[in-house]
Amino acid sequence: MDYNTQMEKLILPEYGRNIQNMVNHCLTIEDREERTACAYAIVNTMGNLFPQLRDLSDFKHILWDHLAIMSNFKLDIDYPYEVIKEEKLNTKPERIEYSNSENIRFVHYGKLIHSLIEKAIEMEQGEERDQLEIMIANYMKKSYITFNKDGVDDLKIFDDLAYLSKENILLHNKGIKLADYKNTNSSSSSSKKKKKK
Repeated sequence: MDYNTQMEKLILPEYGRNIQNMVNHCLTIEDREERTACAYAIVNTMGNLFPQLRDLSDFKHILWDHLAIMSNFKLDIDYPYEVIKEEKLNTKPERIEYSNSENIRFVHYGKLIHSLIEKAIEMEQGEERDQLEIMIANYMKKSYITFNKDGVDDLKIFDDLAYLSKENILLHNKGIKLADYKNTNSSSSSSKKKKKK
């Protein structure tokens, strides 16, 4: 008895070994018309395996592409569609360049914090700007704790905010106490441990 692991590896396993055997047989047919008729029969059978996908507009085109792939692009017939080329199938996608327009020194605060700081600096001195500066500092503390479970001192946040704002936002000597944030991951896991006991 032959096991699947001992047989030739399937090119598109989702269609199964019987479809692959049909494709292999089709490649051996010498008469072009008979080979083309066989290919149409194979594509119809492949379509029957996935009836839920028949509503897709390019479903038939996909099946013909798959037939070409399963034949290692050796099936010489008149395809009803222009099938995918072997070179296109095996090409690597182009590398996506990430925008490094800004060198973010403190990645844990994210890119949004830079925009907020710029907005705060543009504002006139007053109560509204003071409130925004405190909100920014609180947001920074919350973001920091997401990355550092041990917590963070308010002075560290004030130092980072001063650095990021190029000394335009200084909260050190204003007697501000930032909100206390607990790491939500550690608190939820500790509560689960308590329930188990």
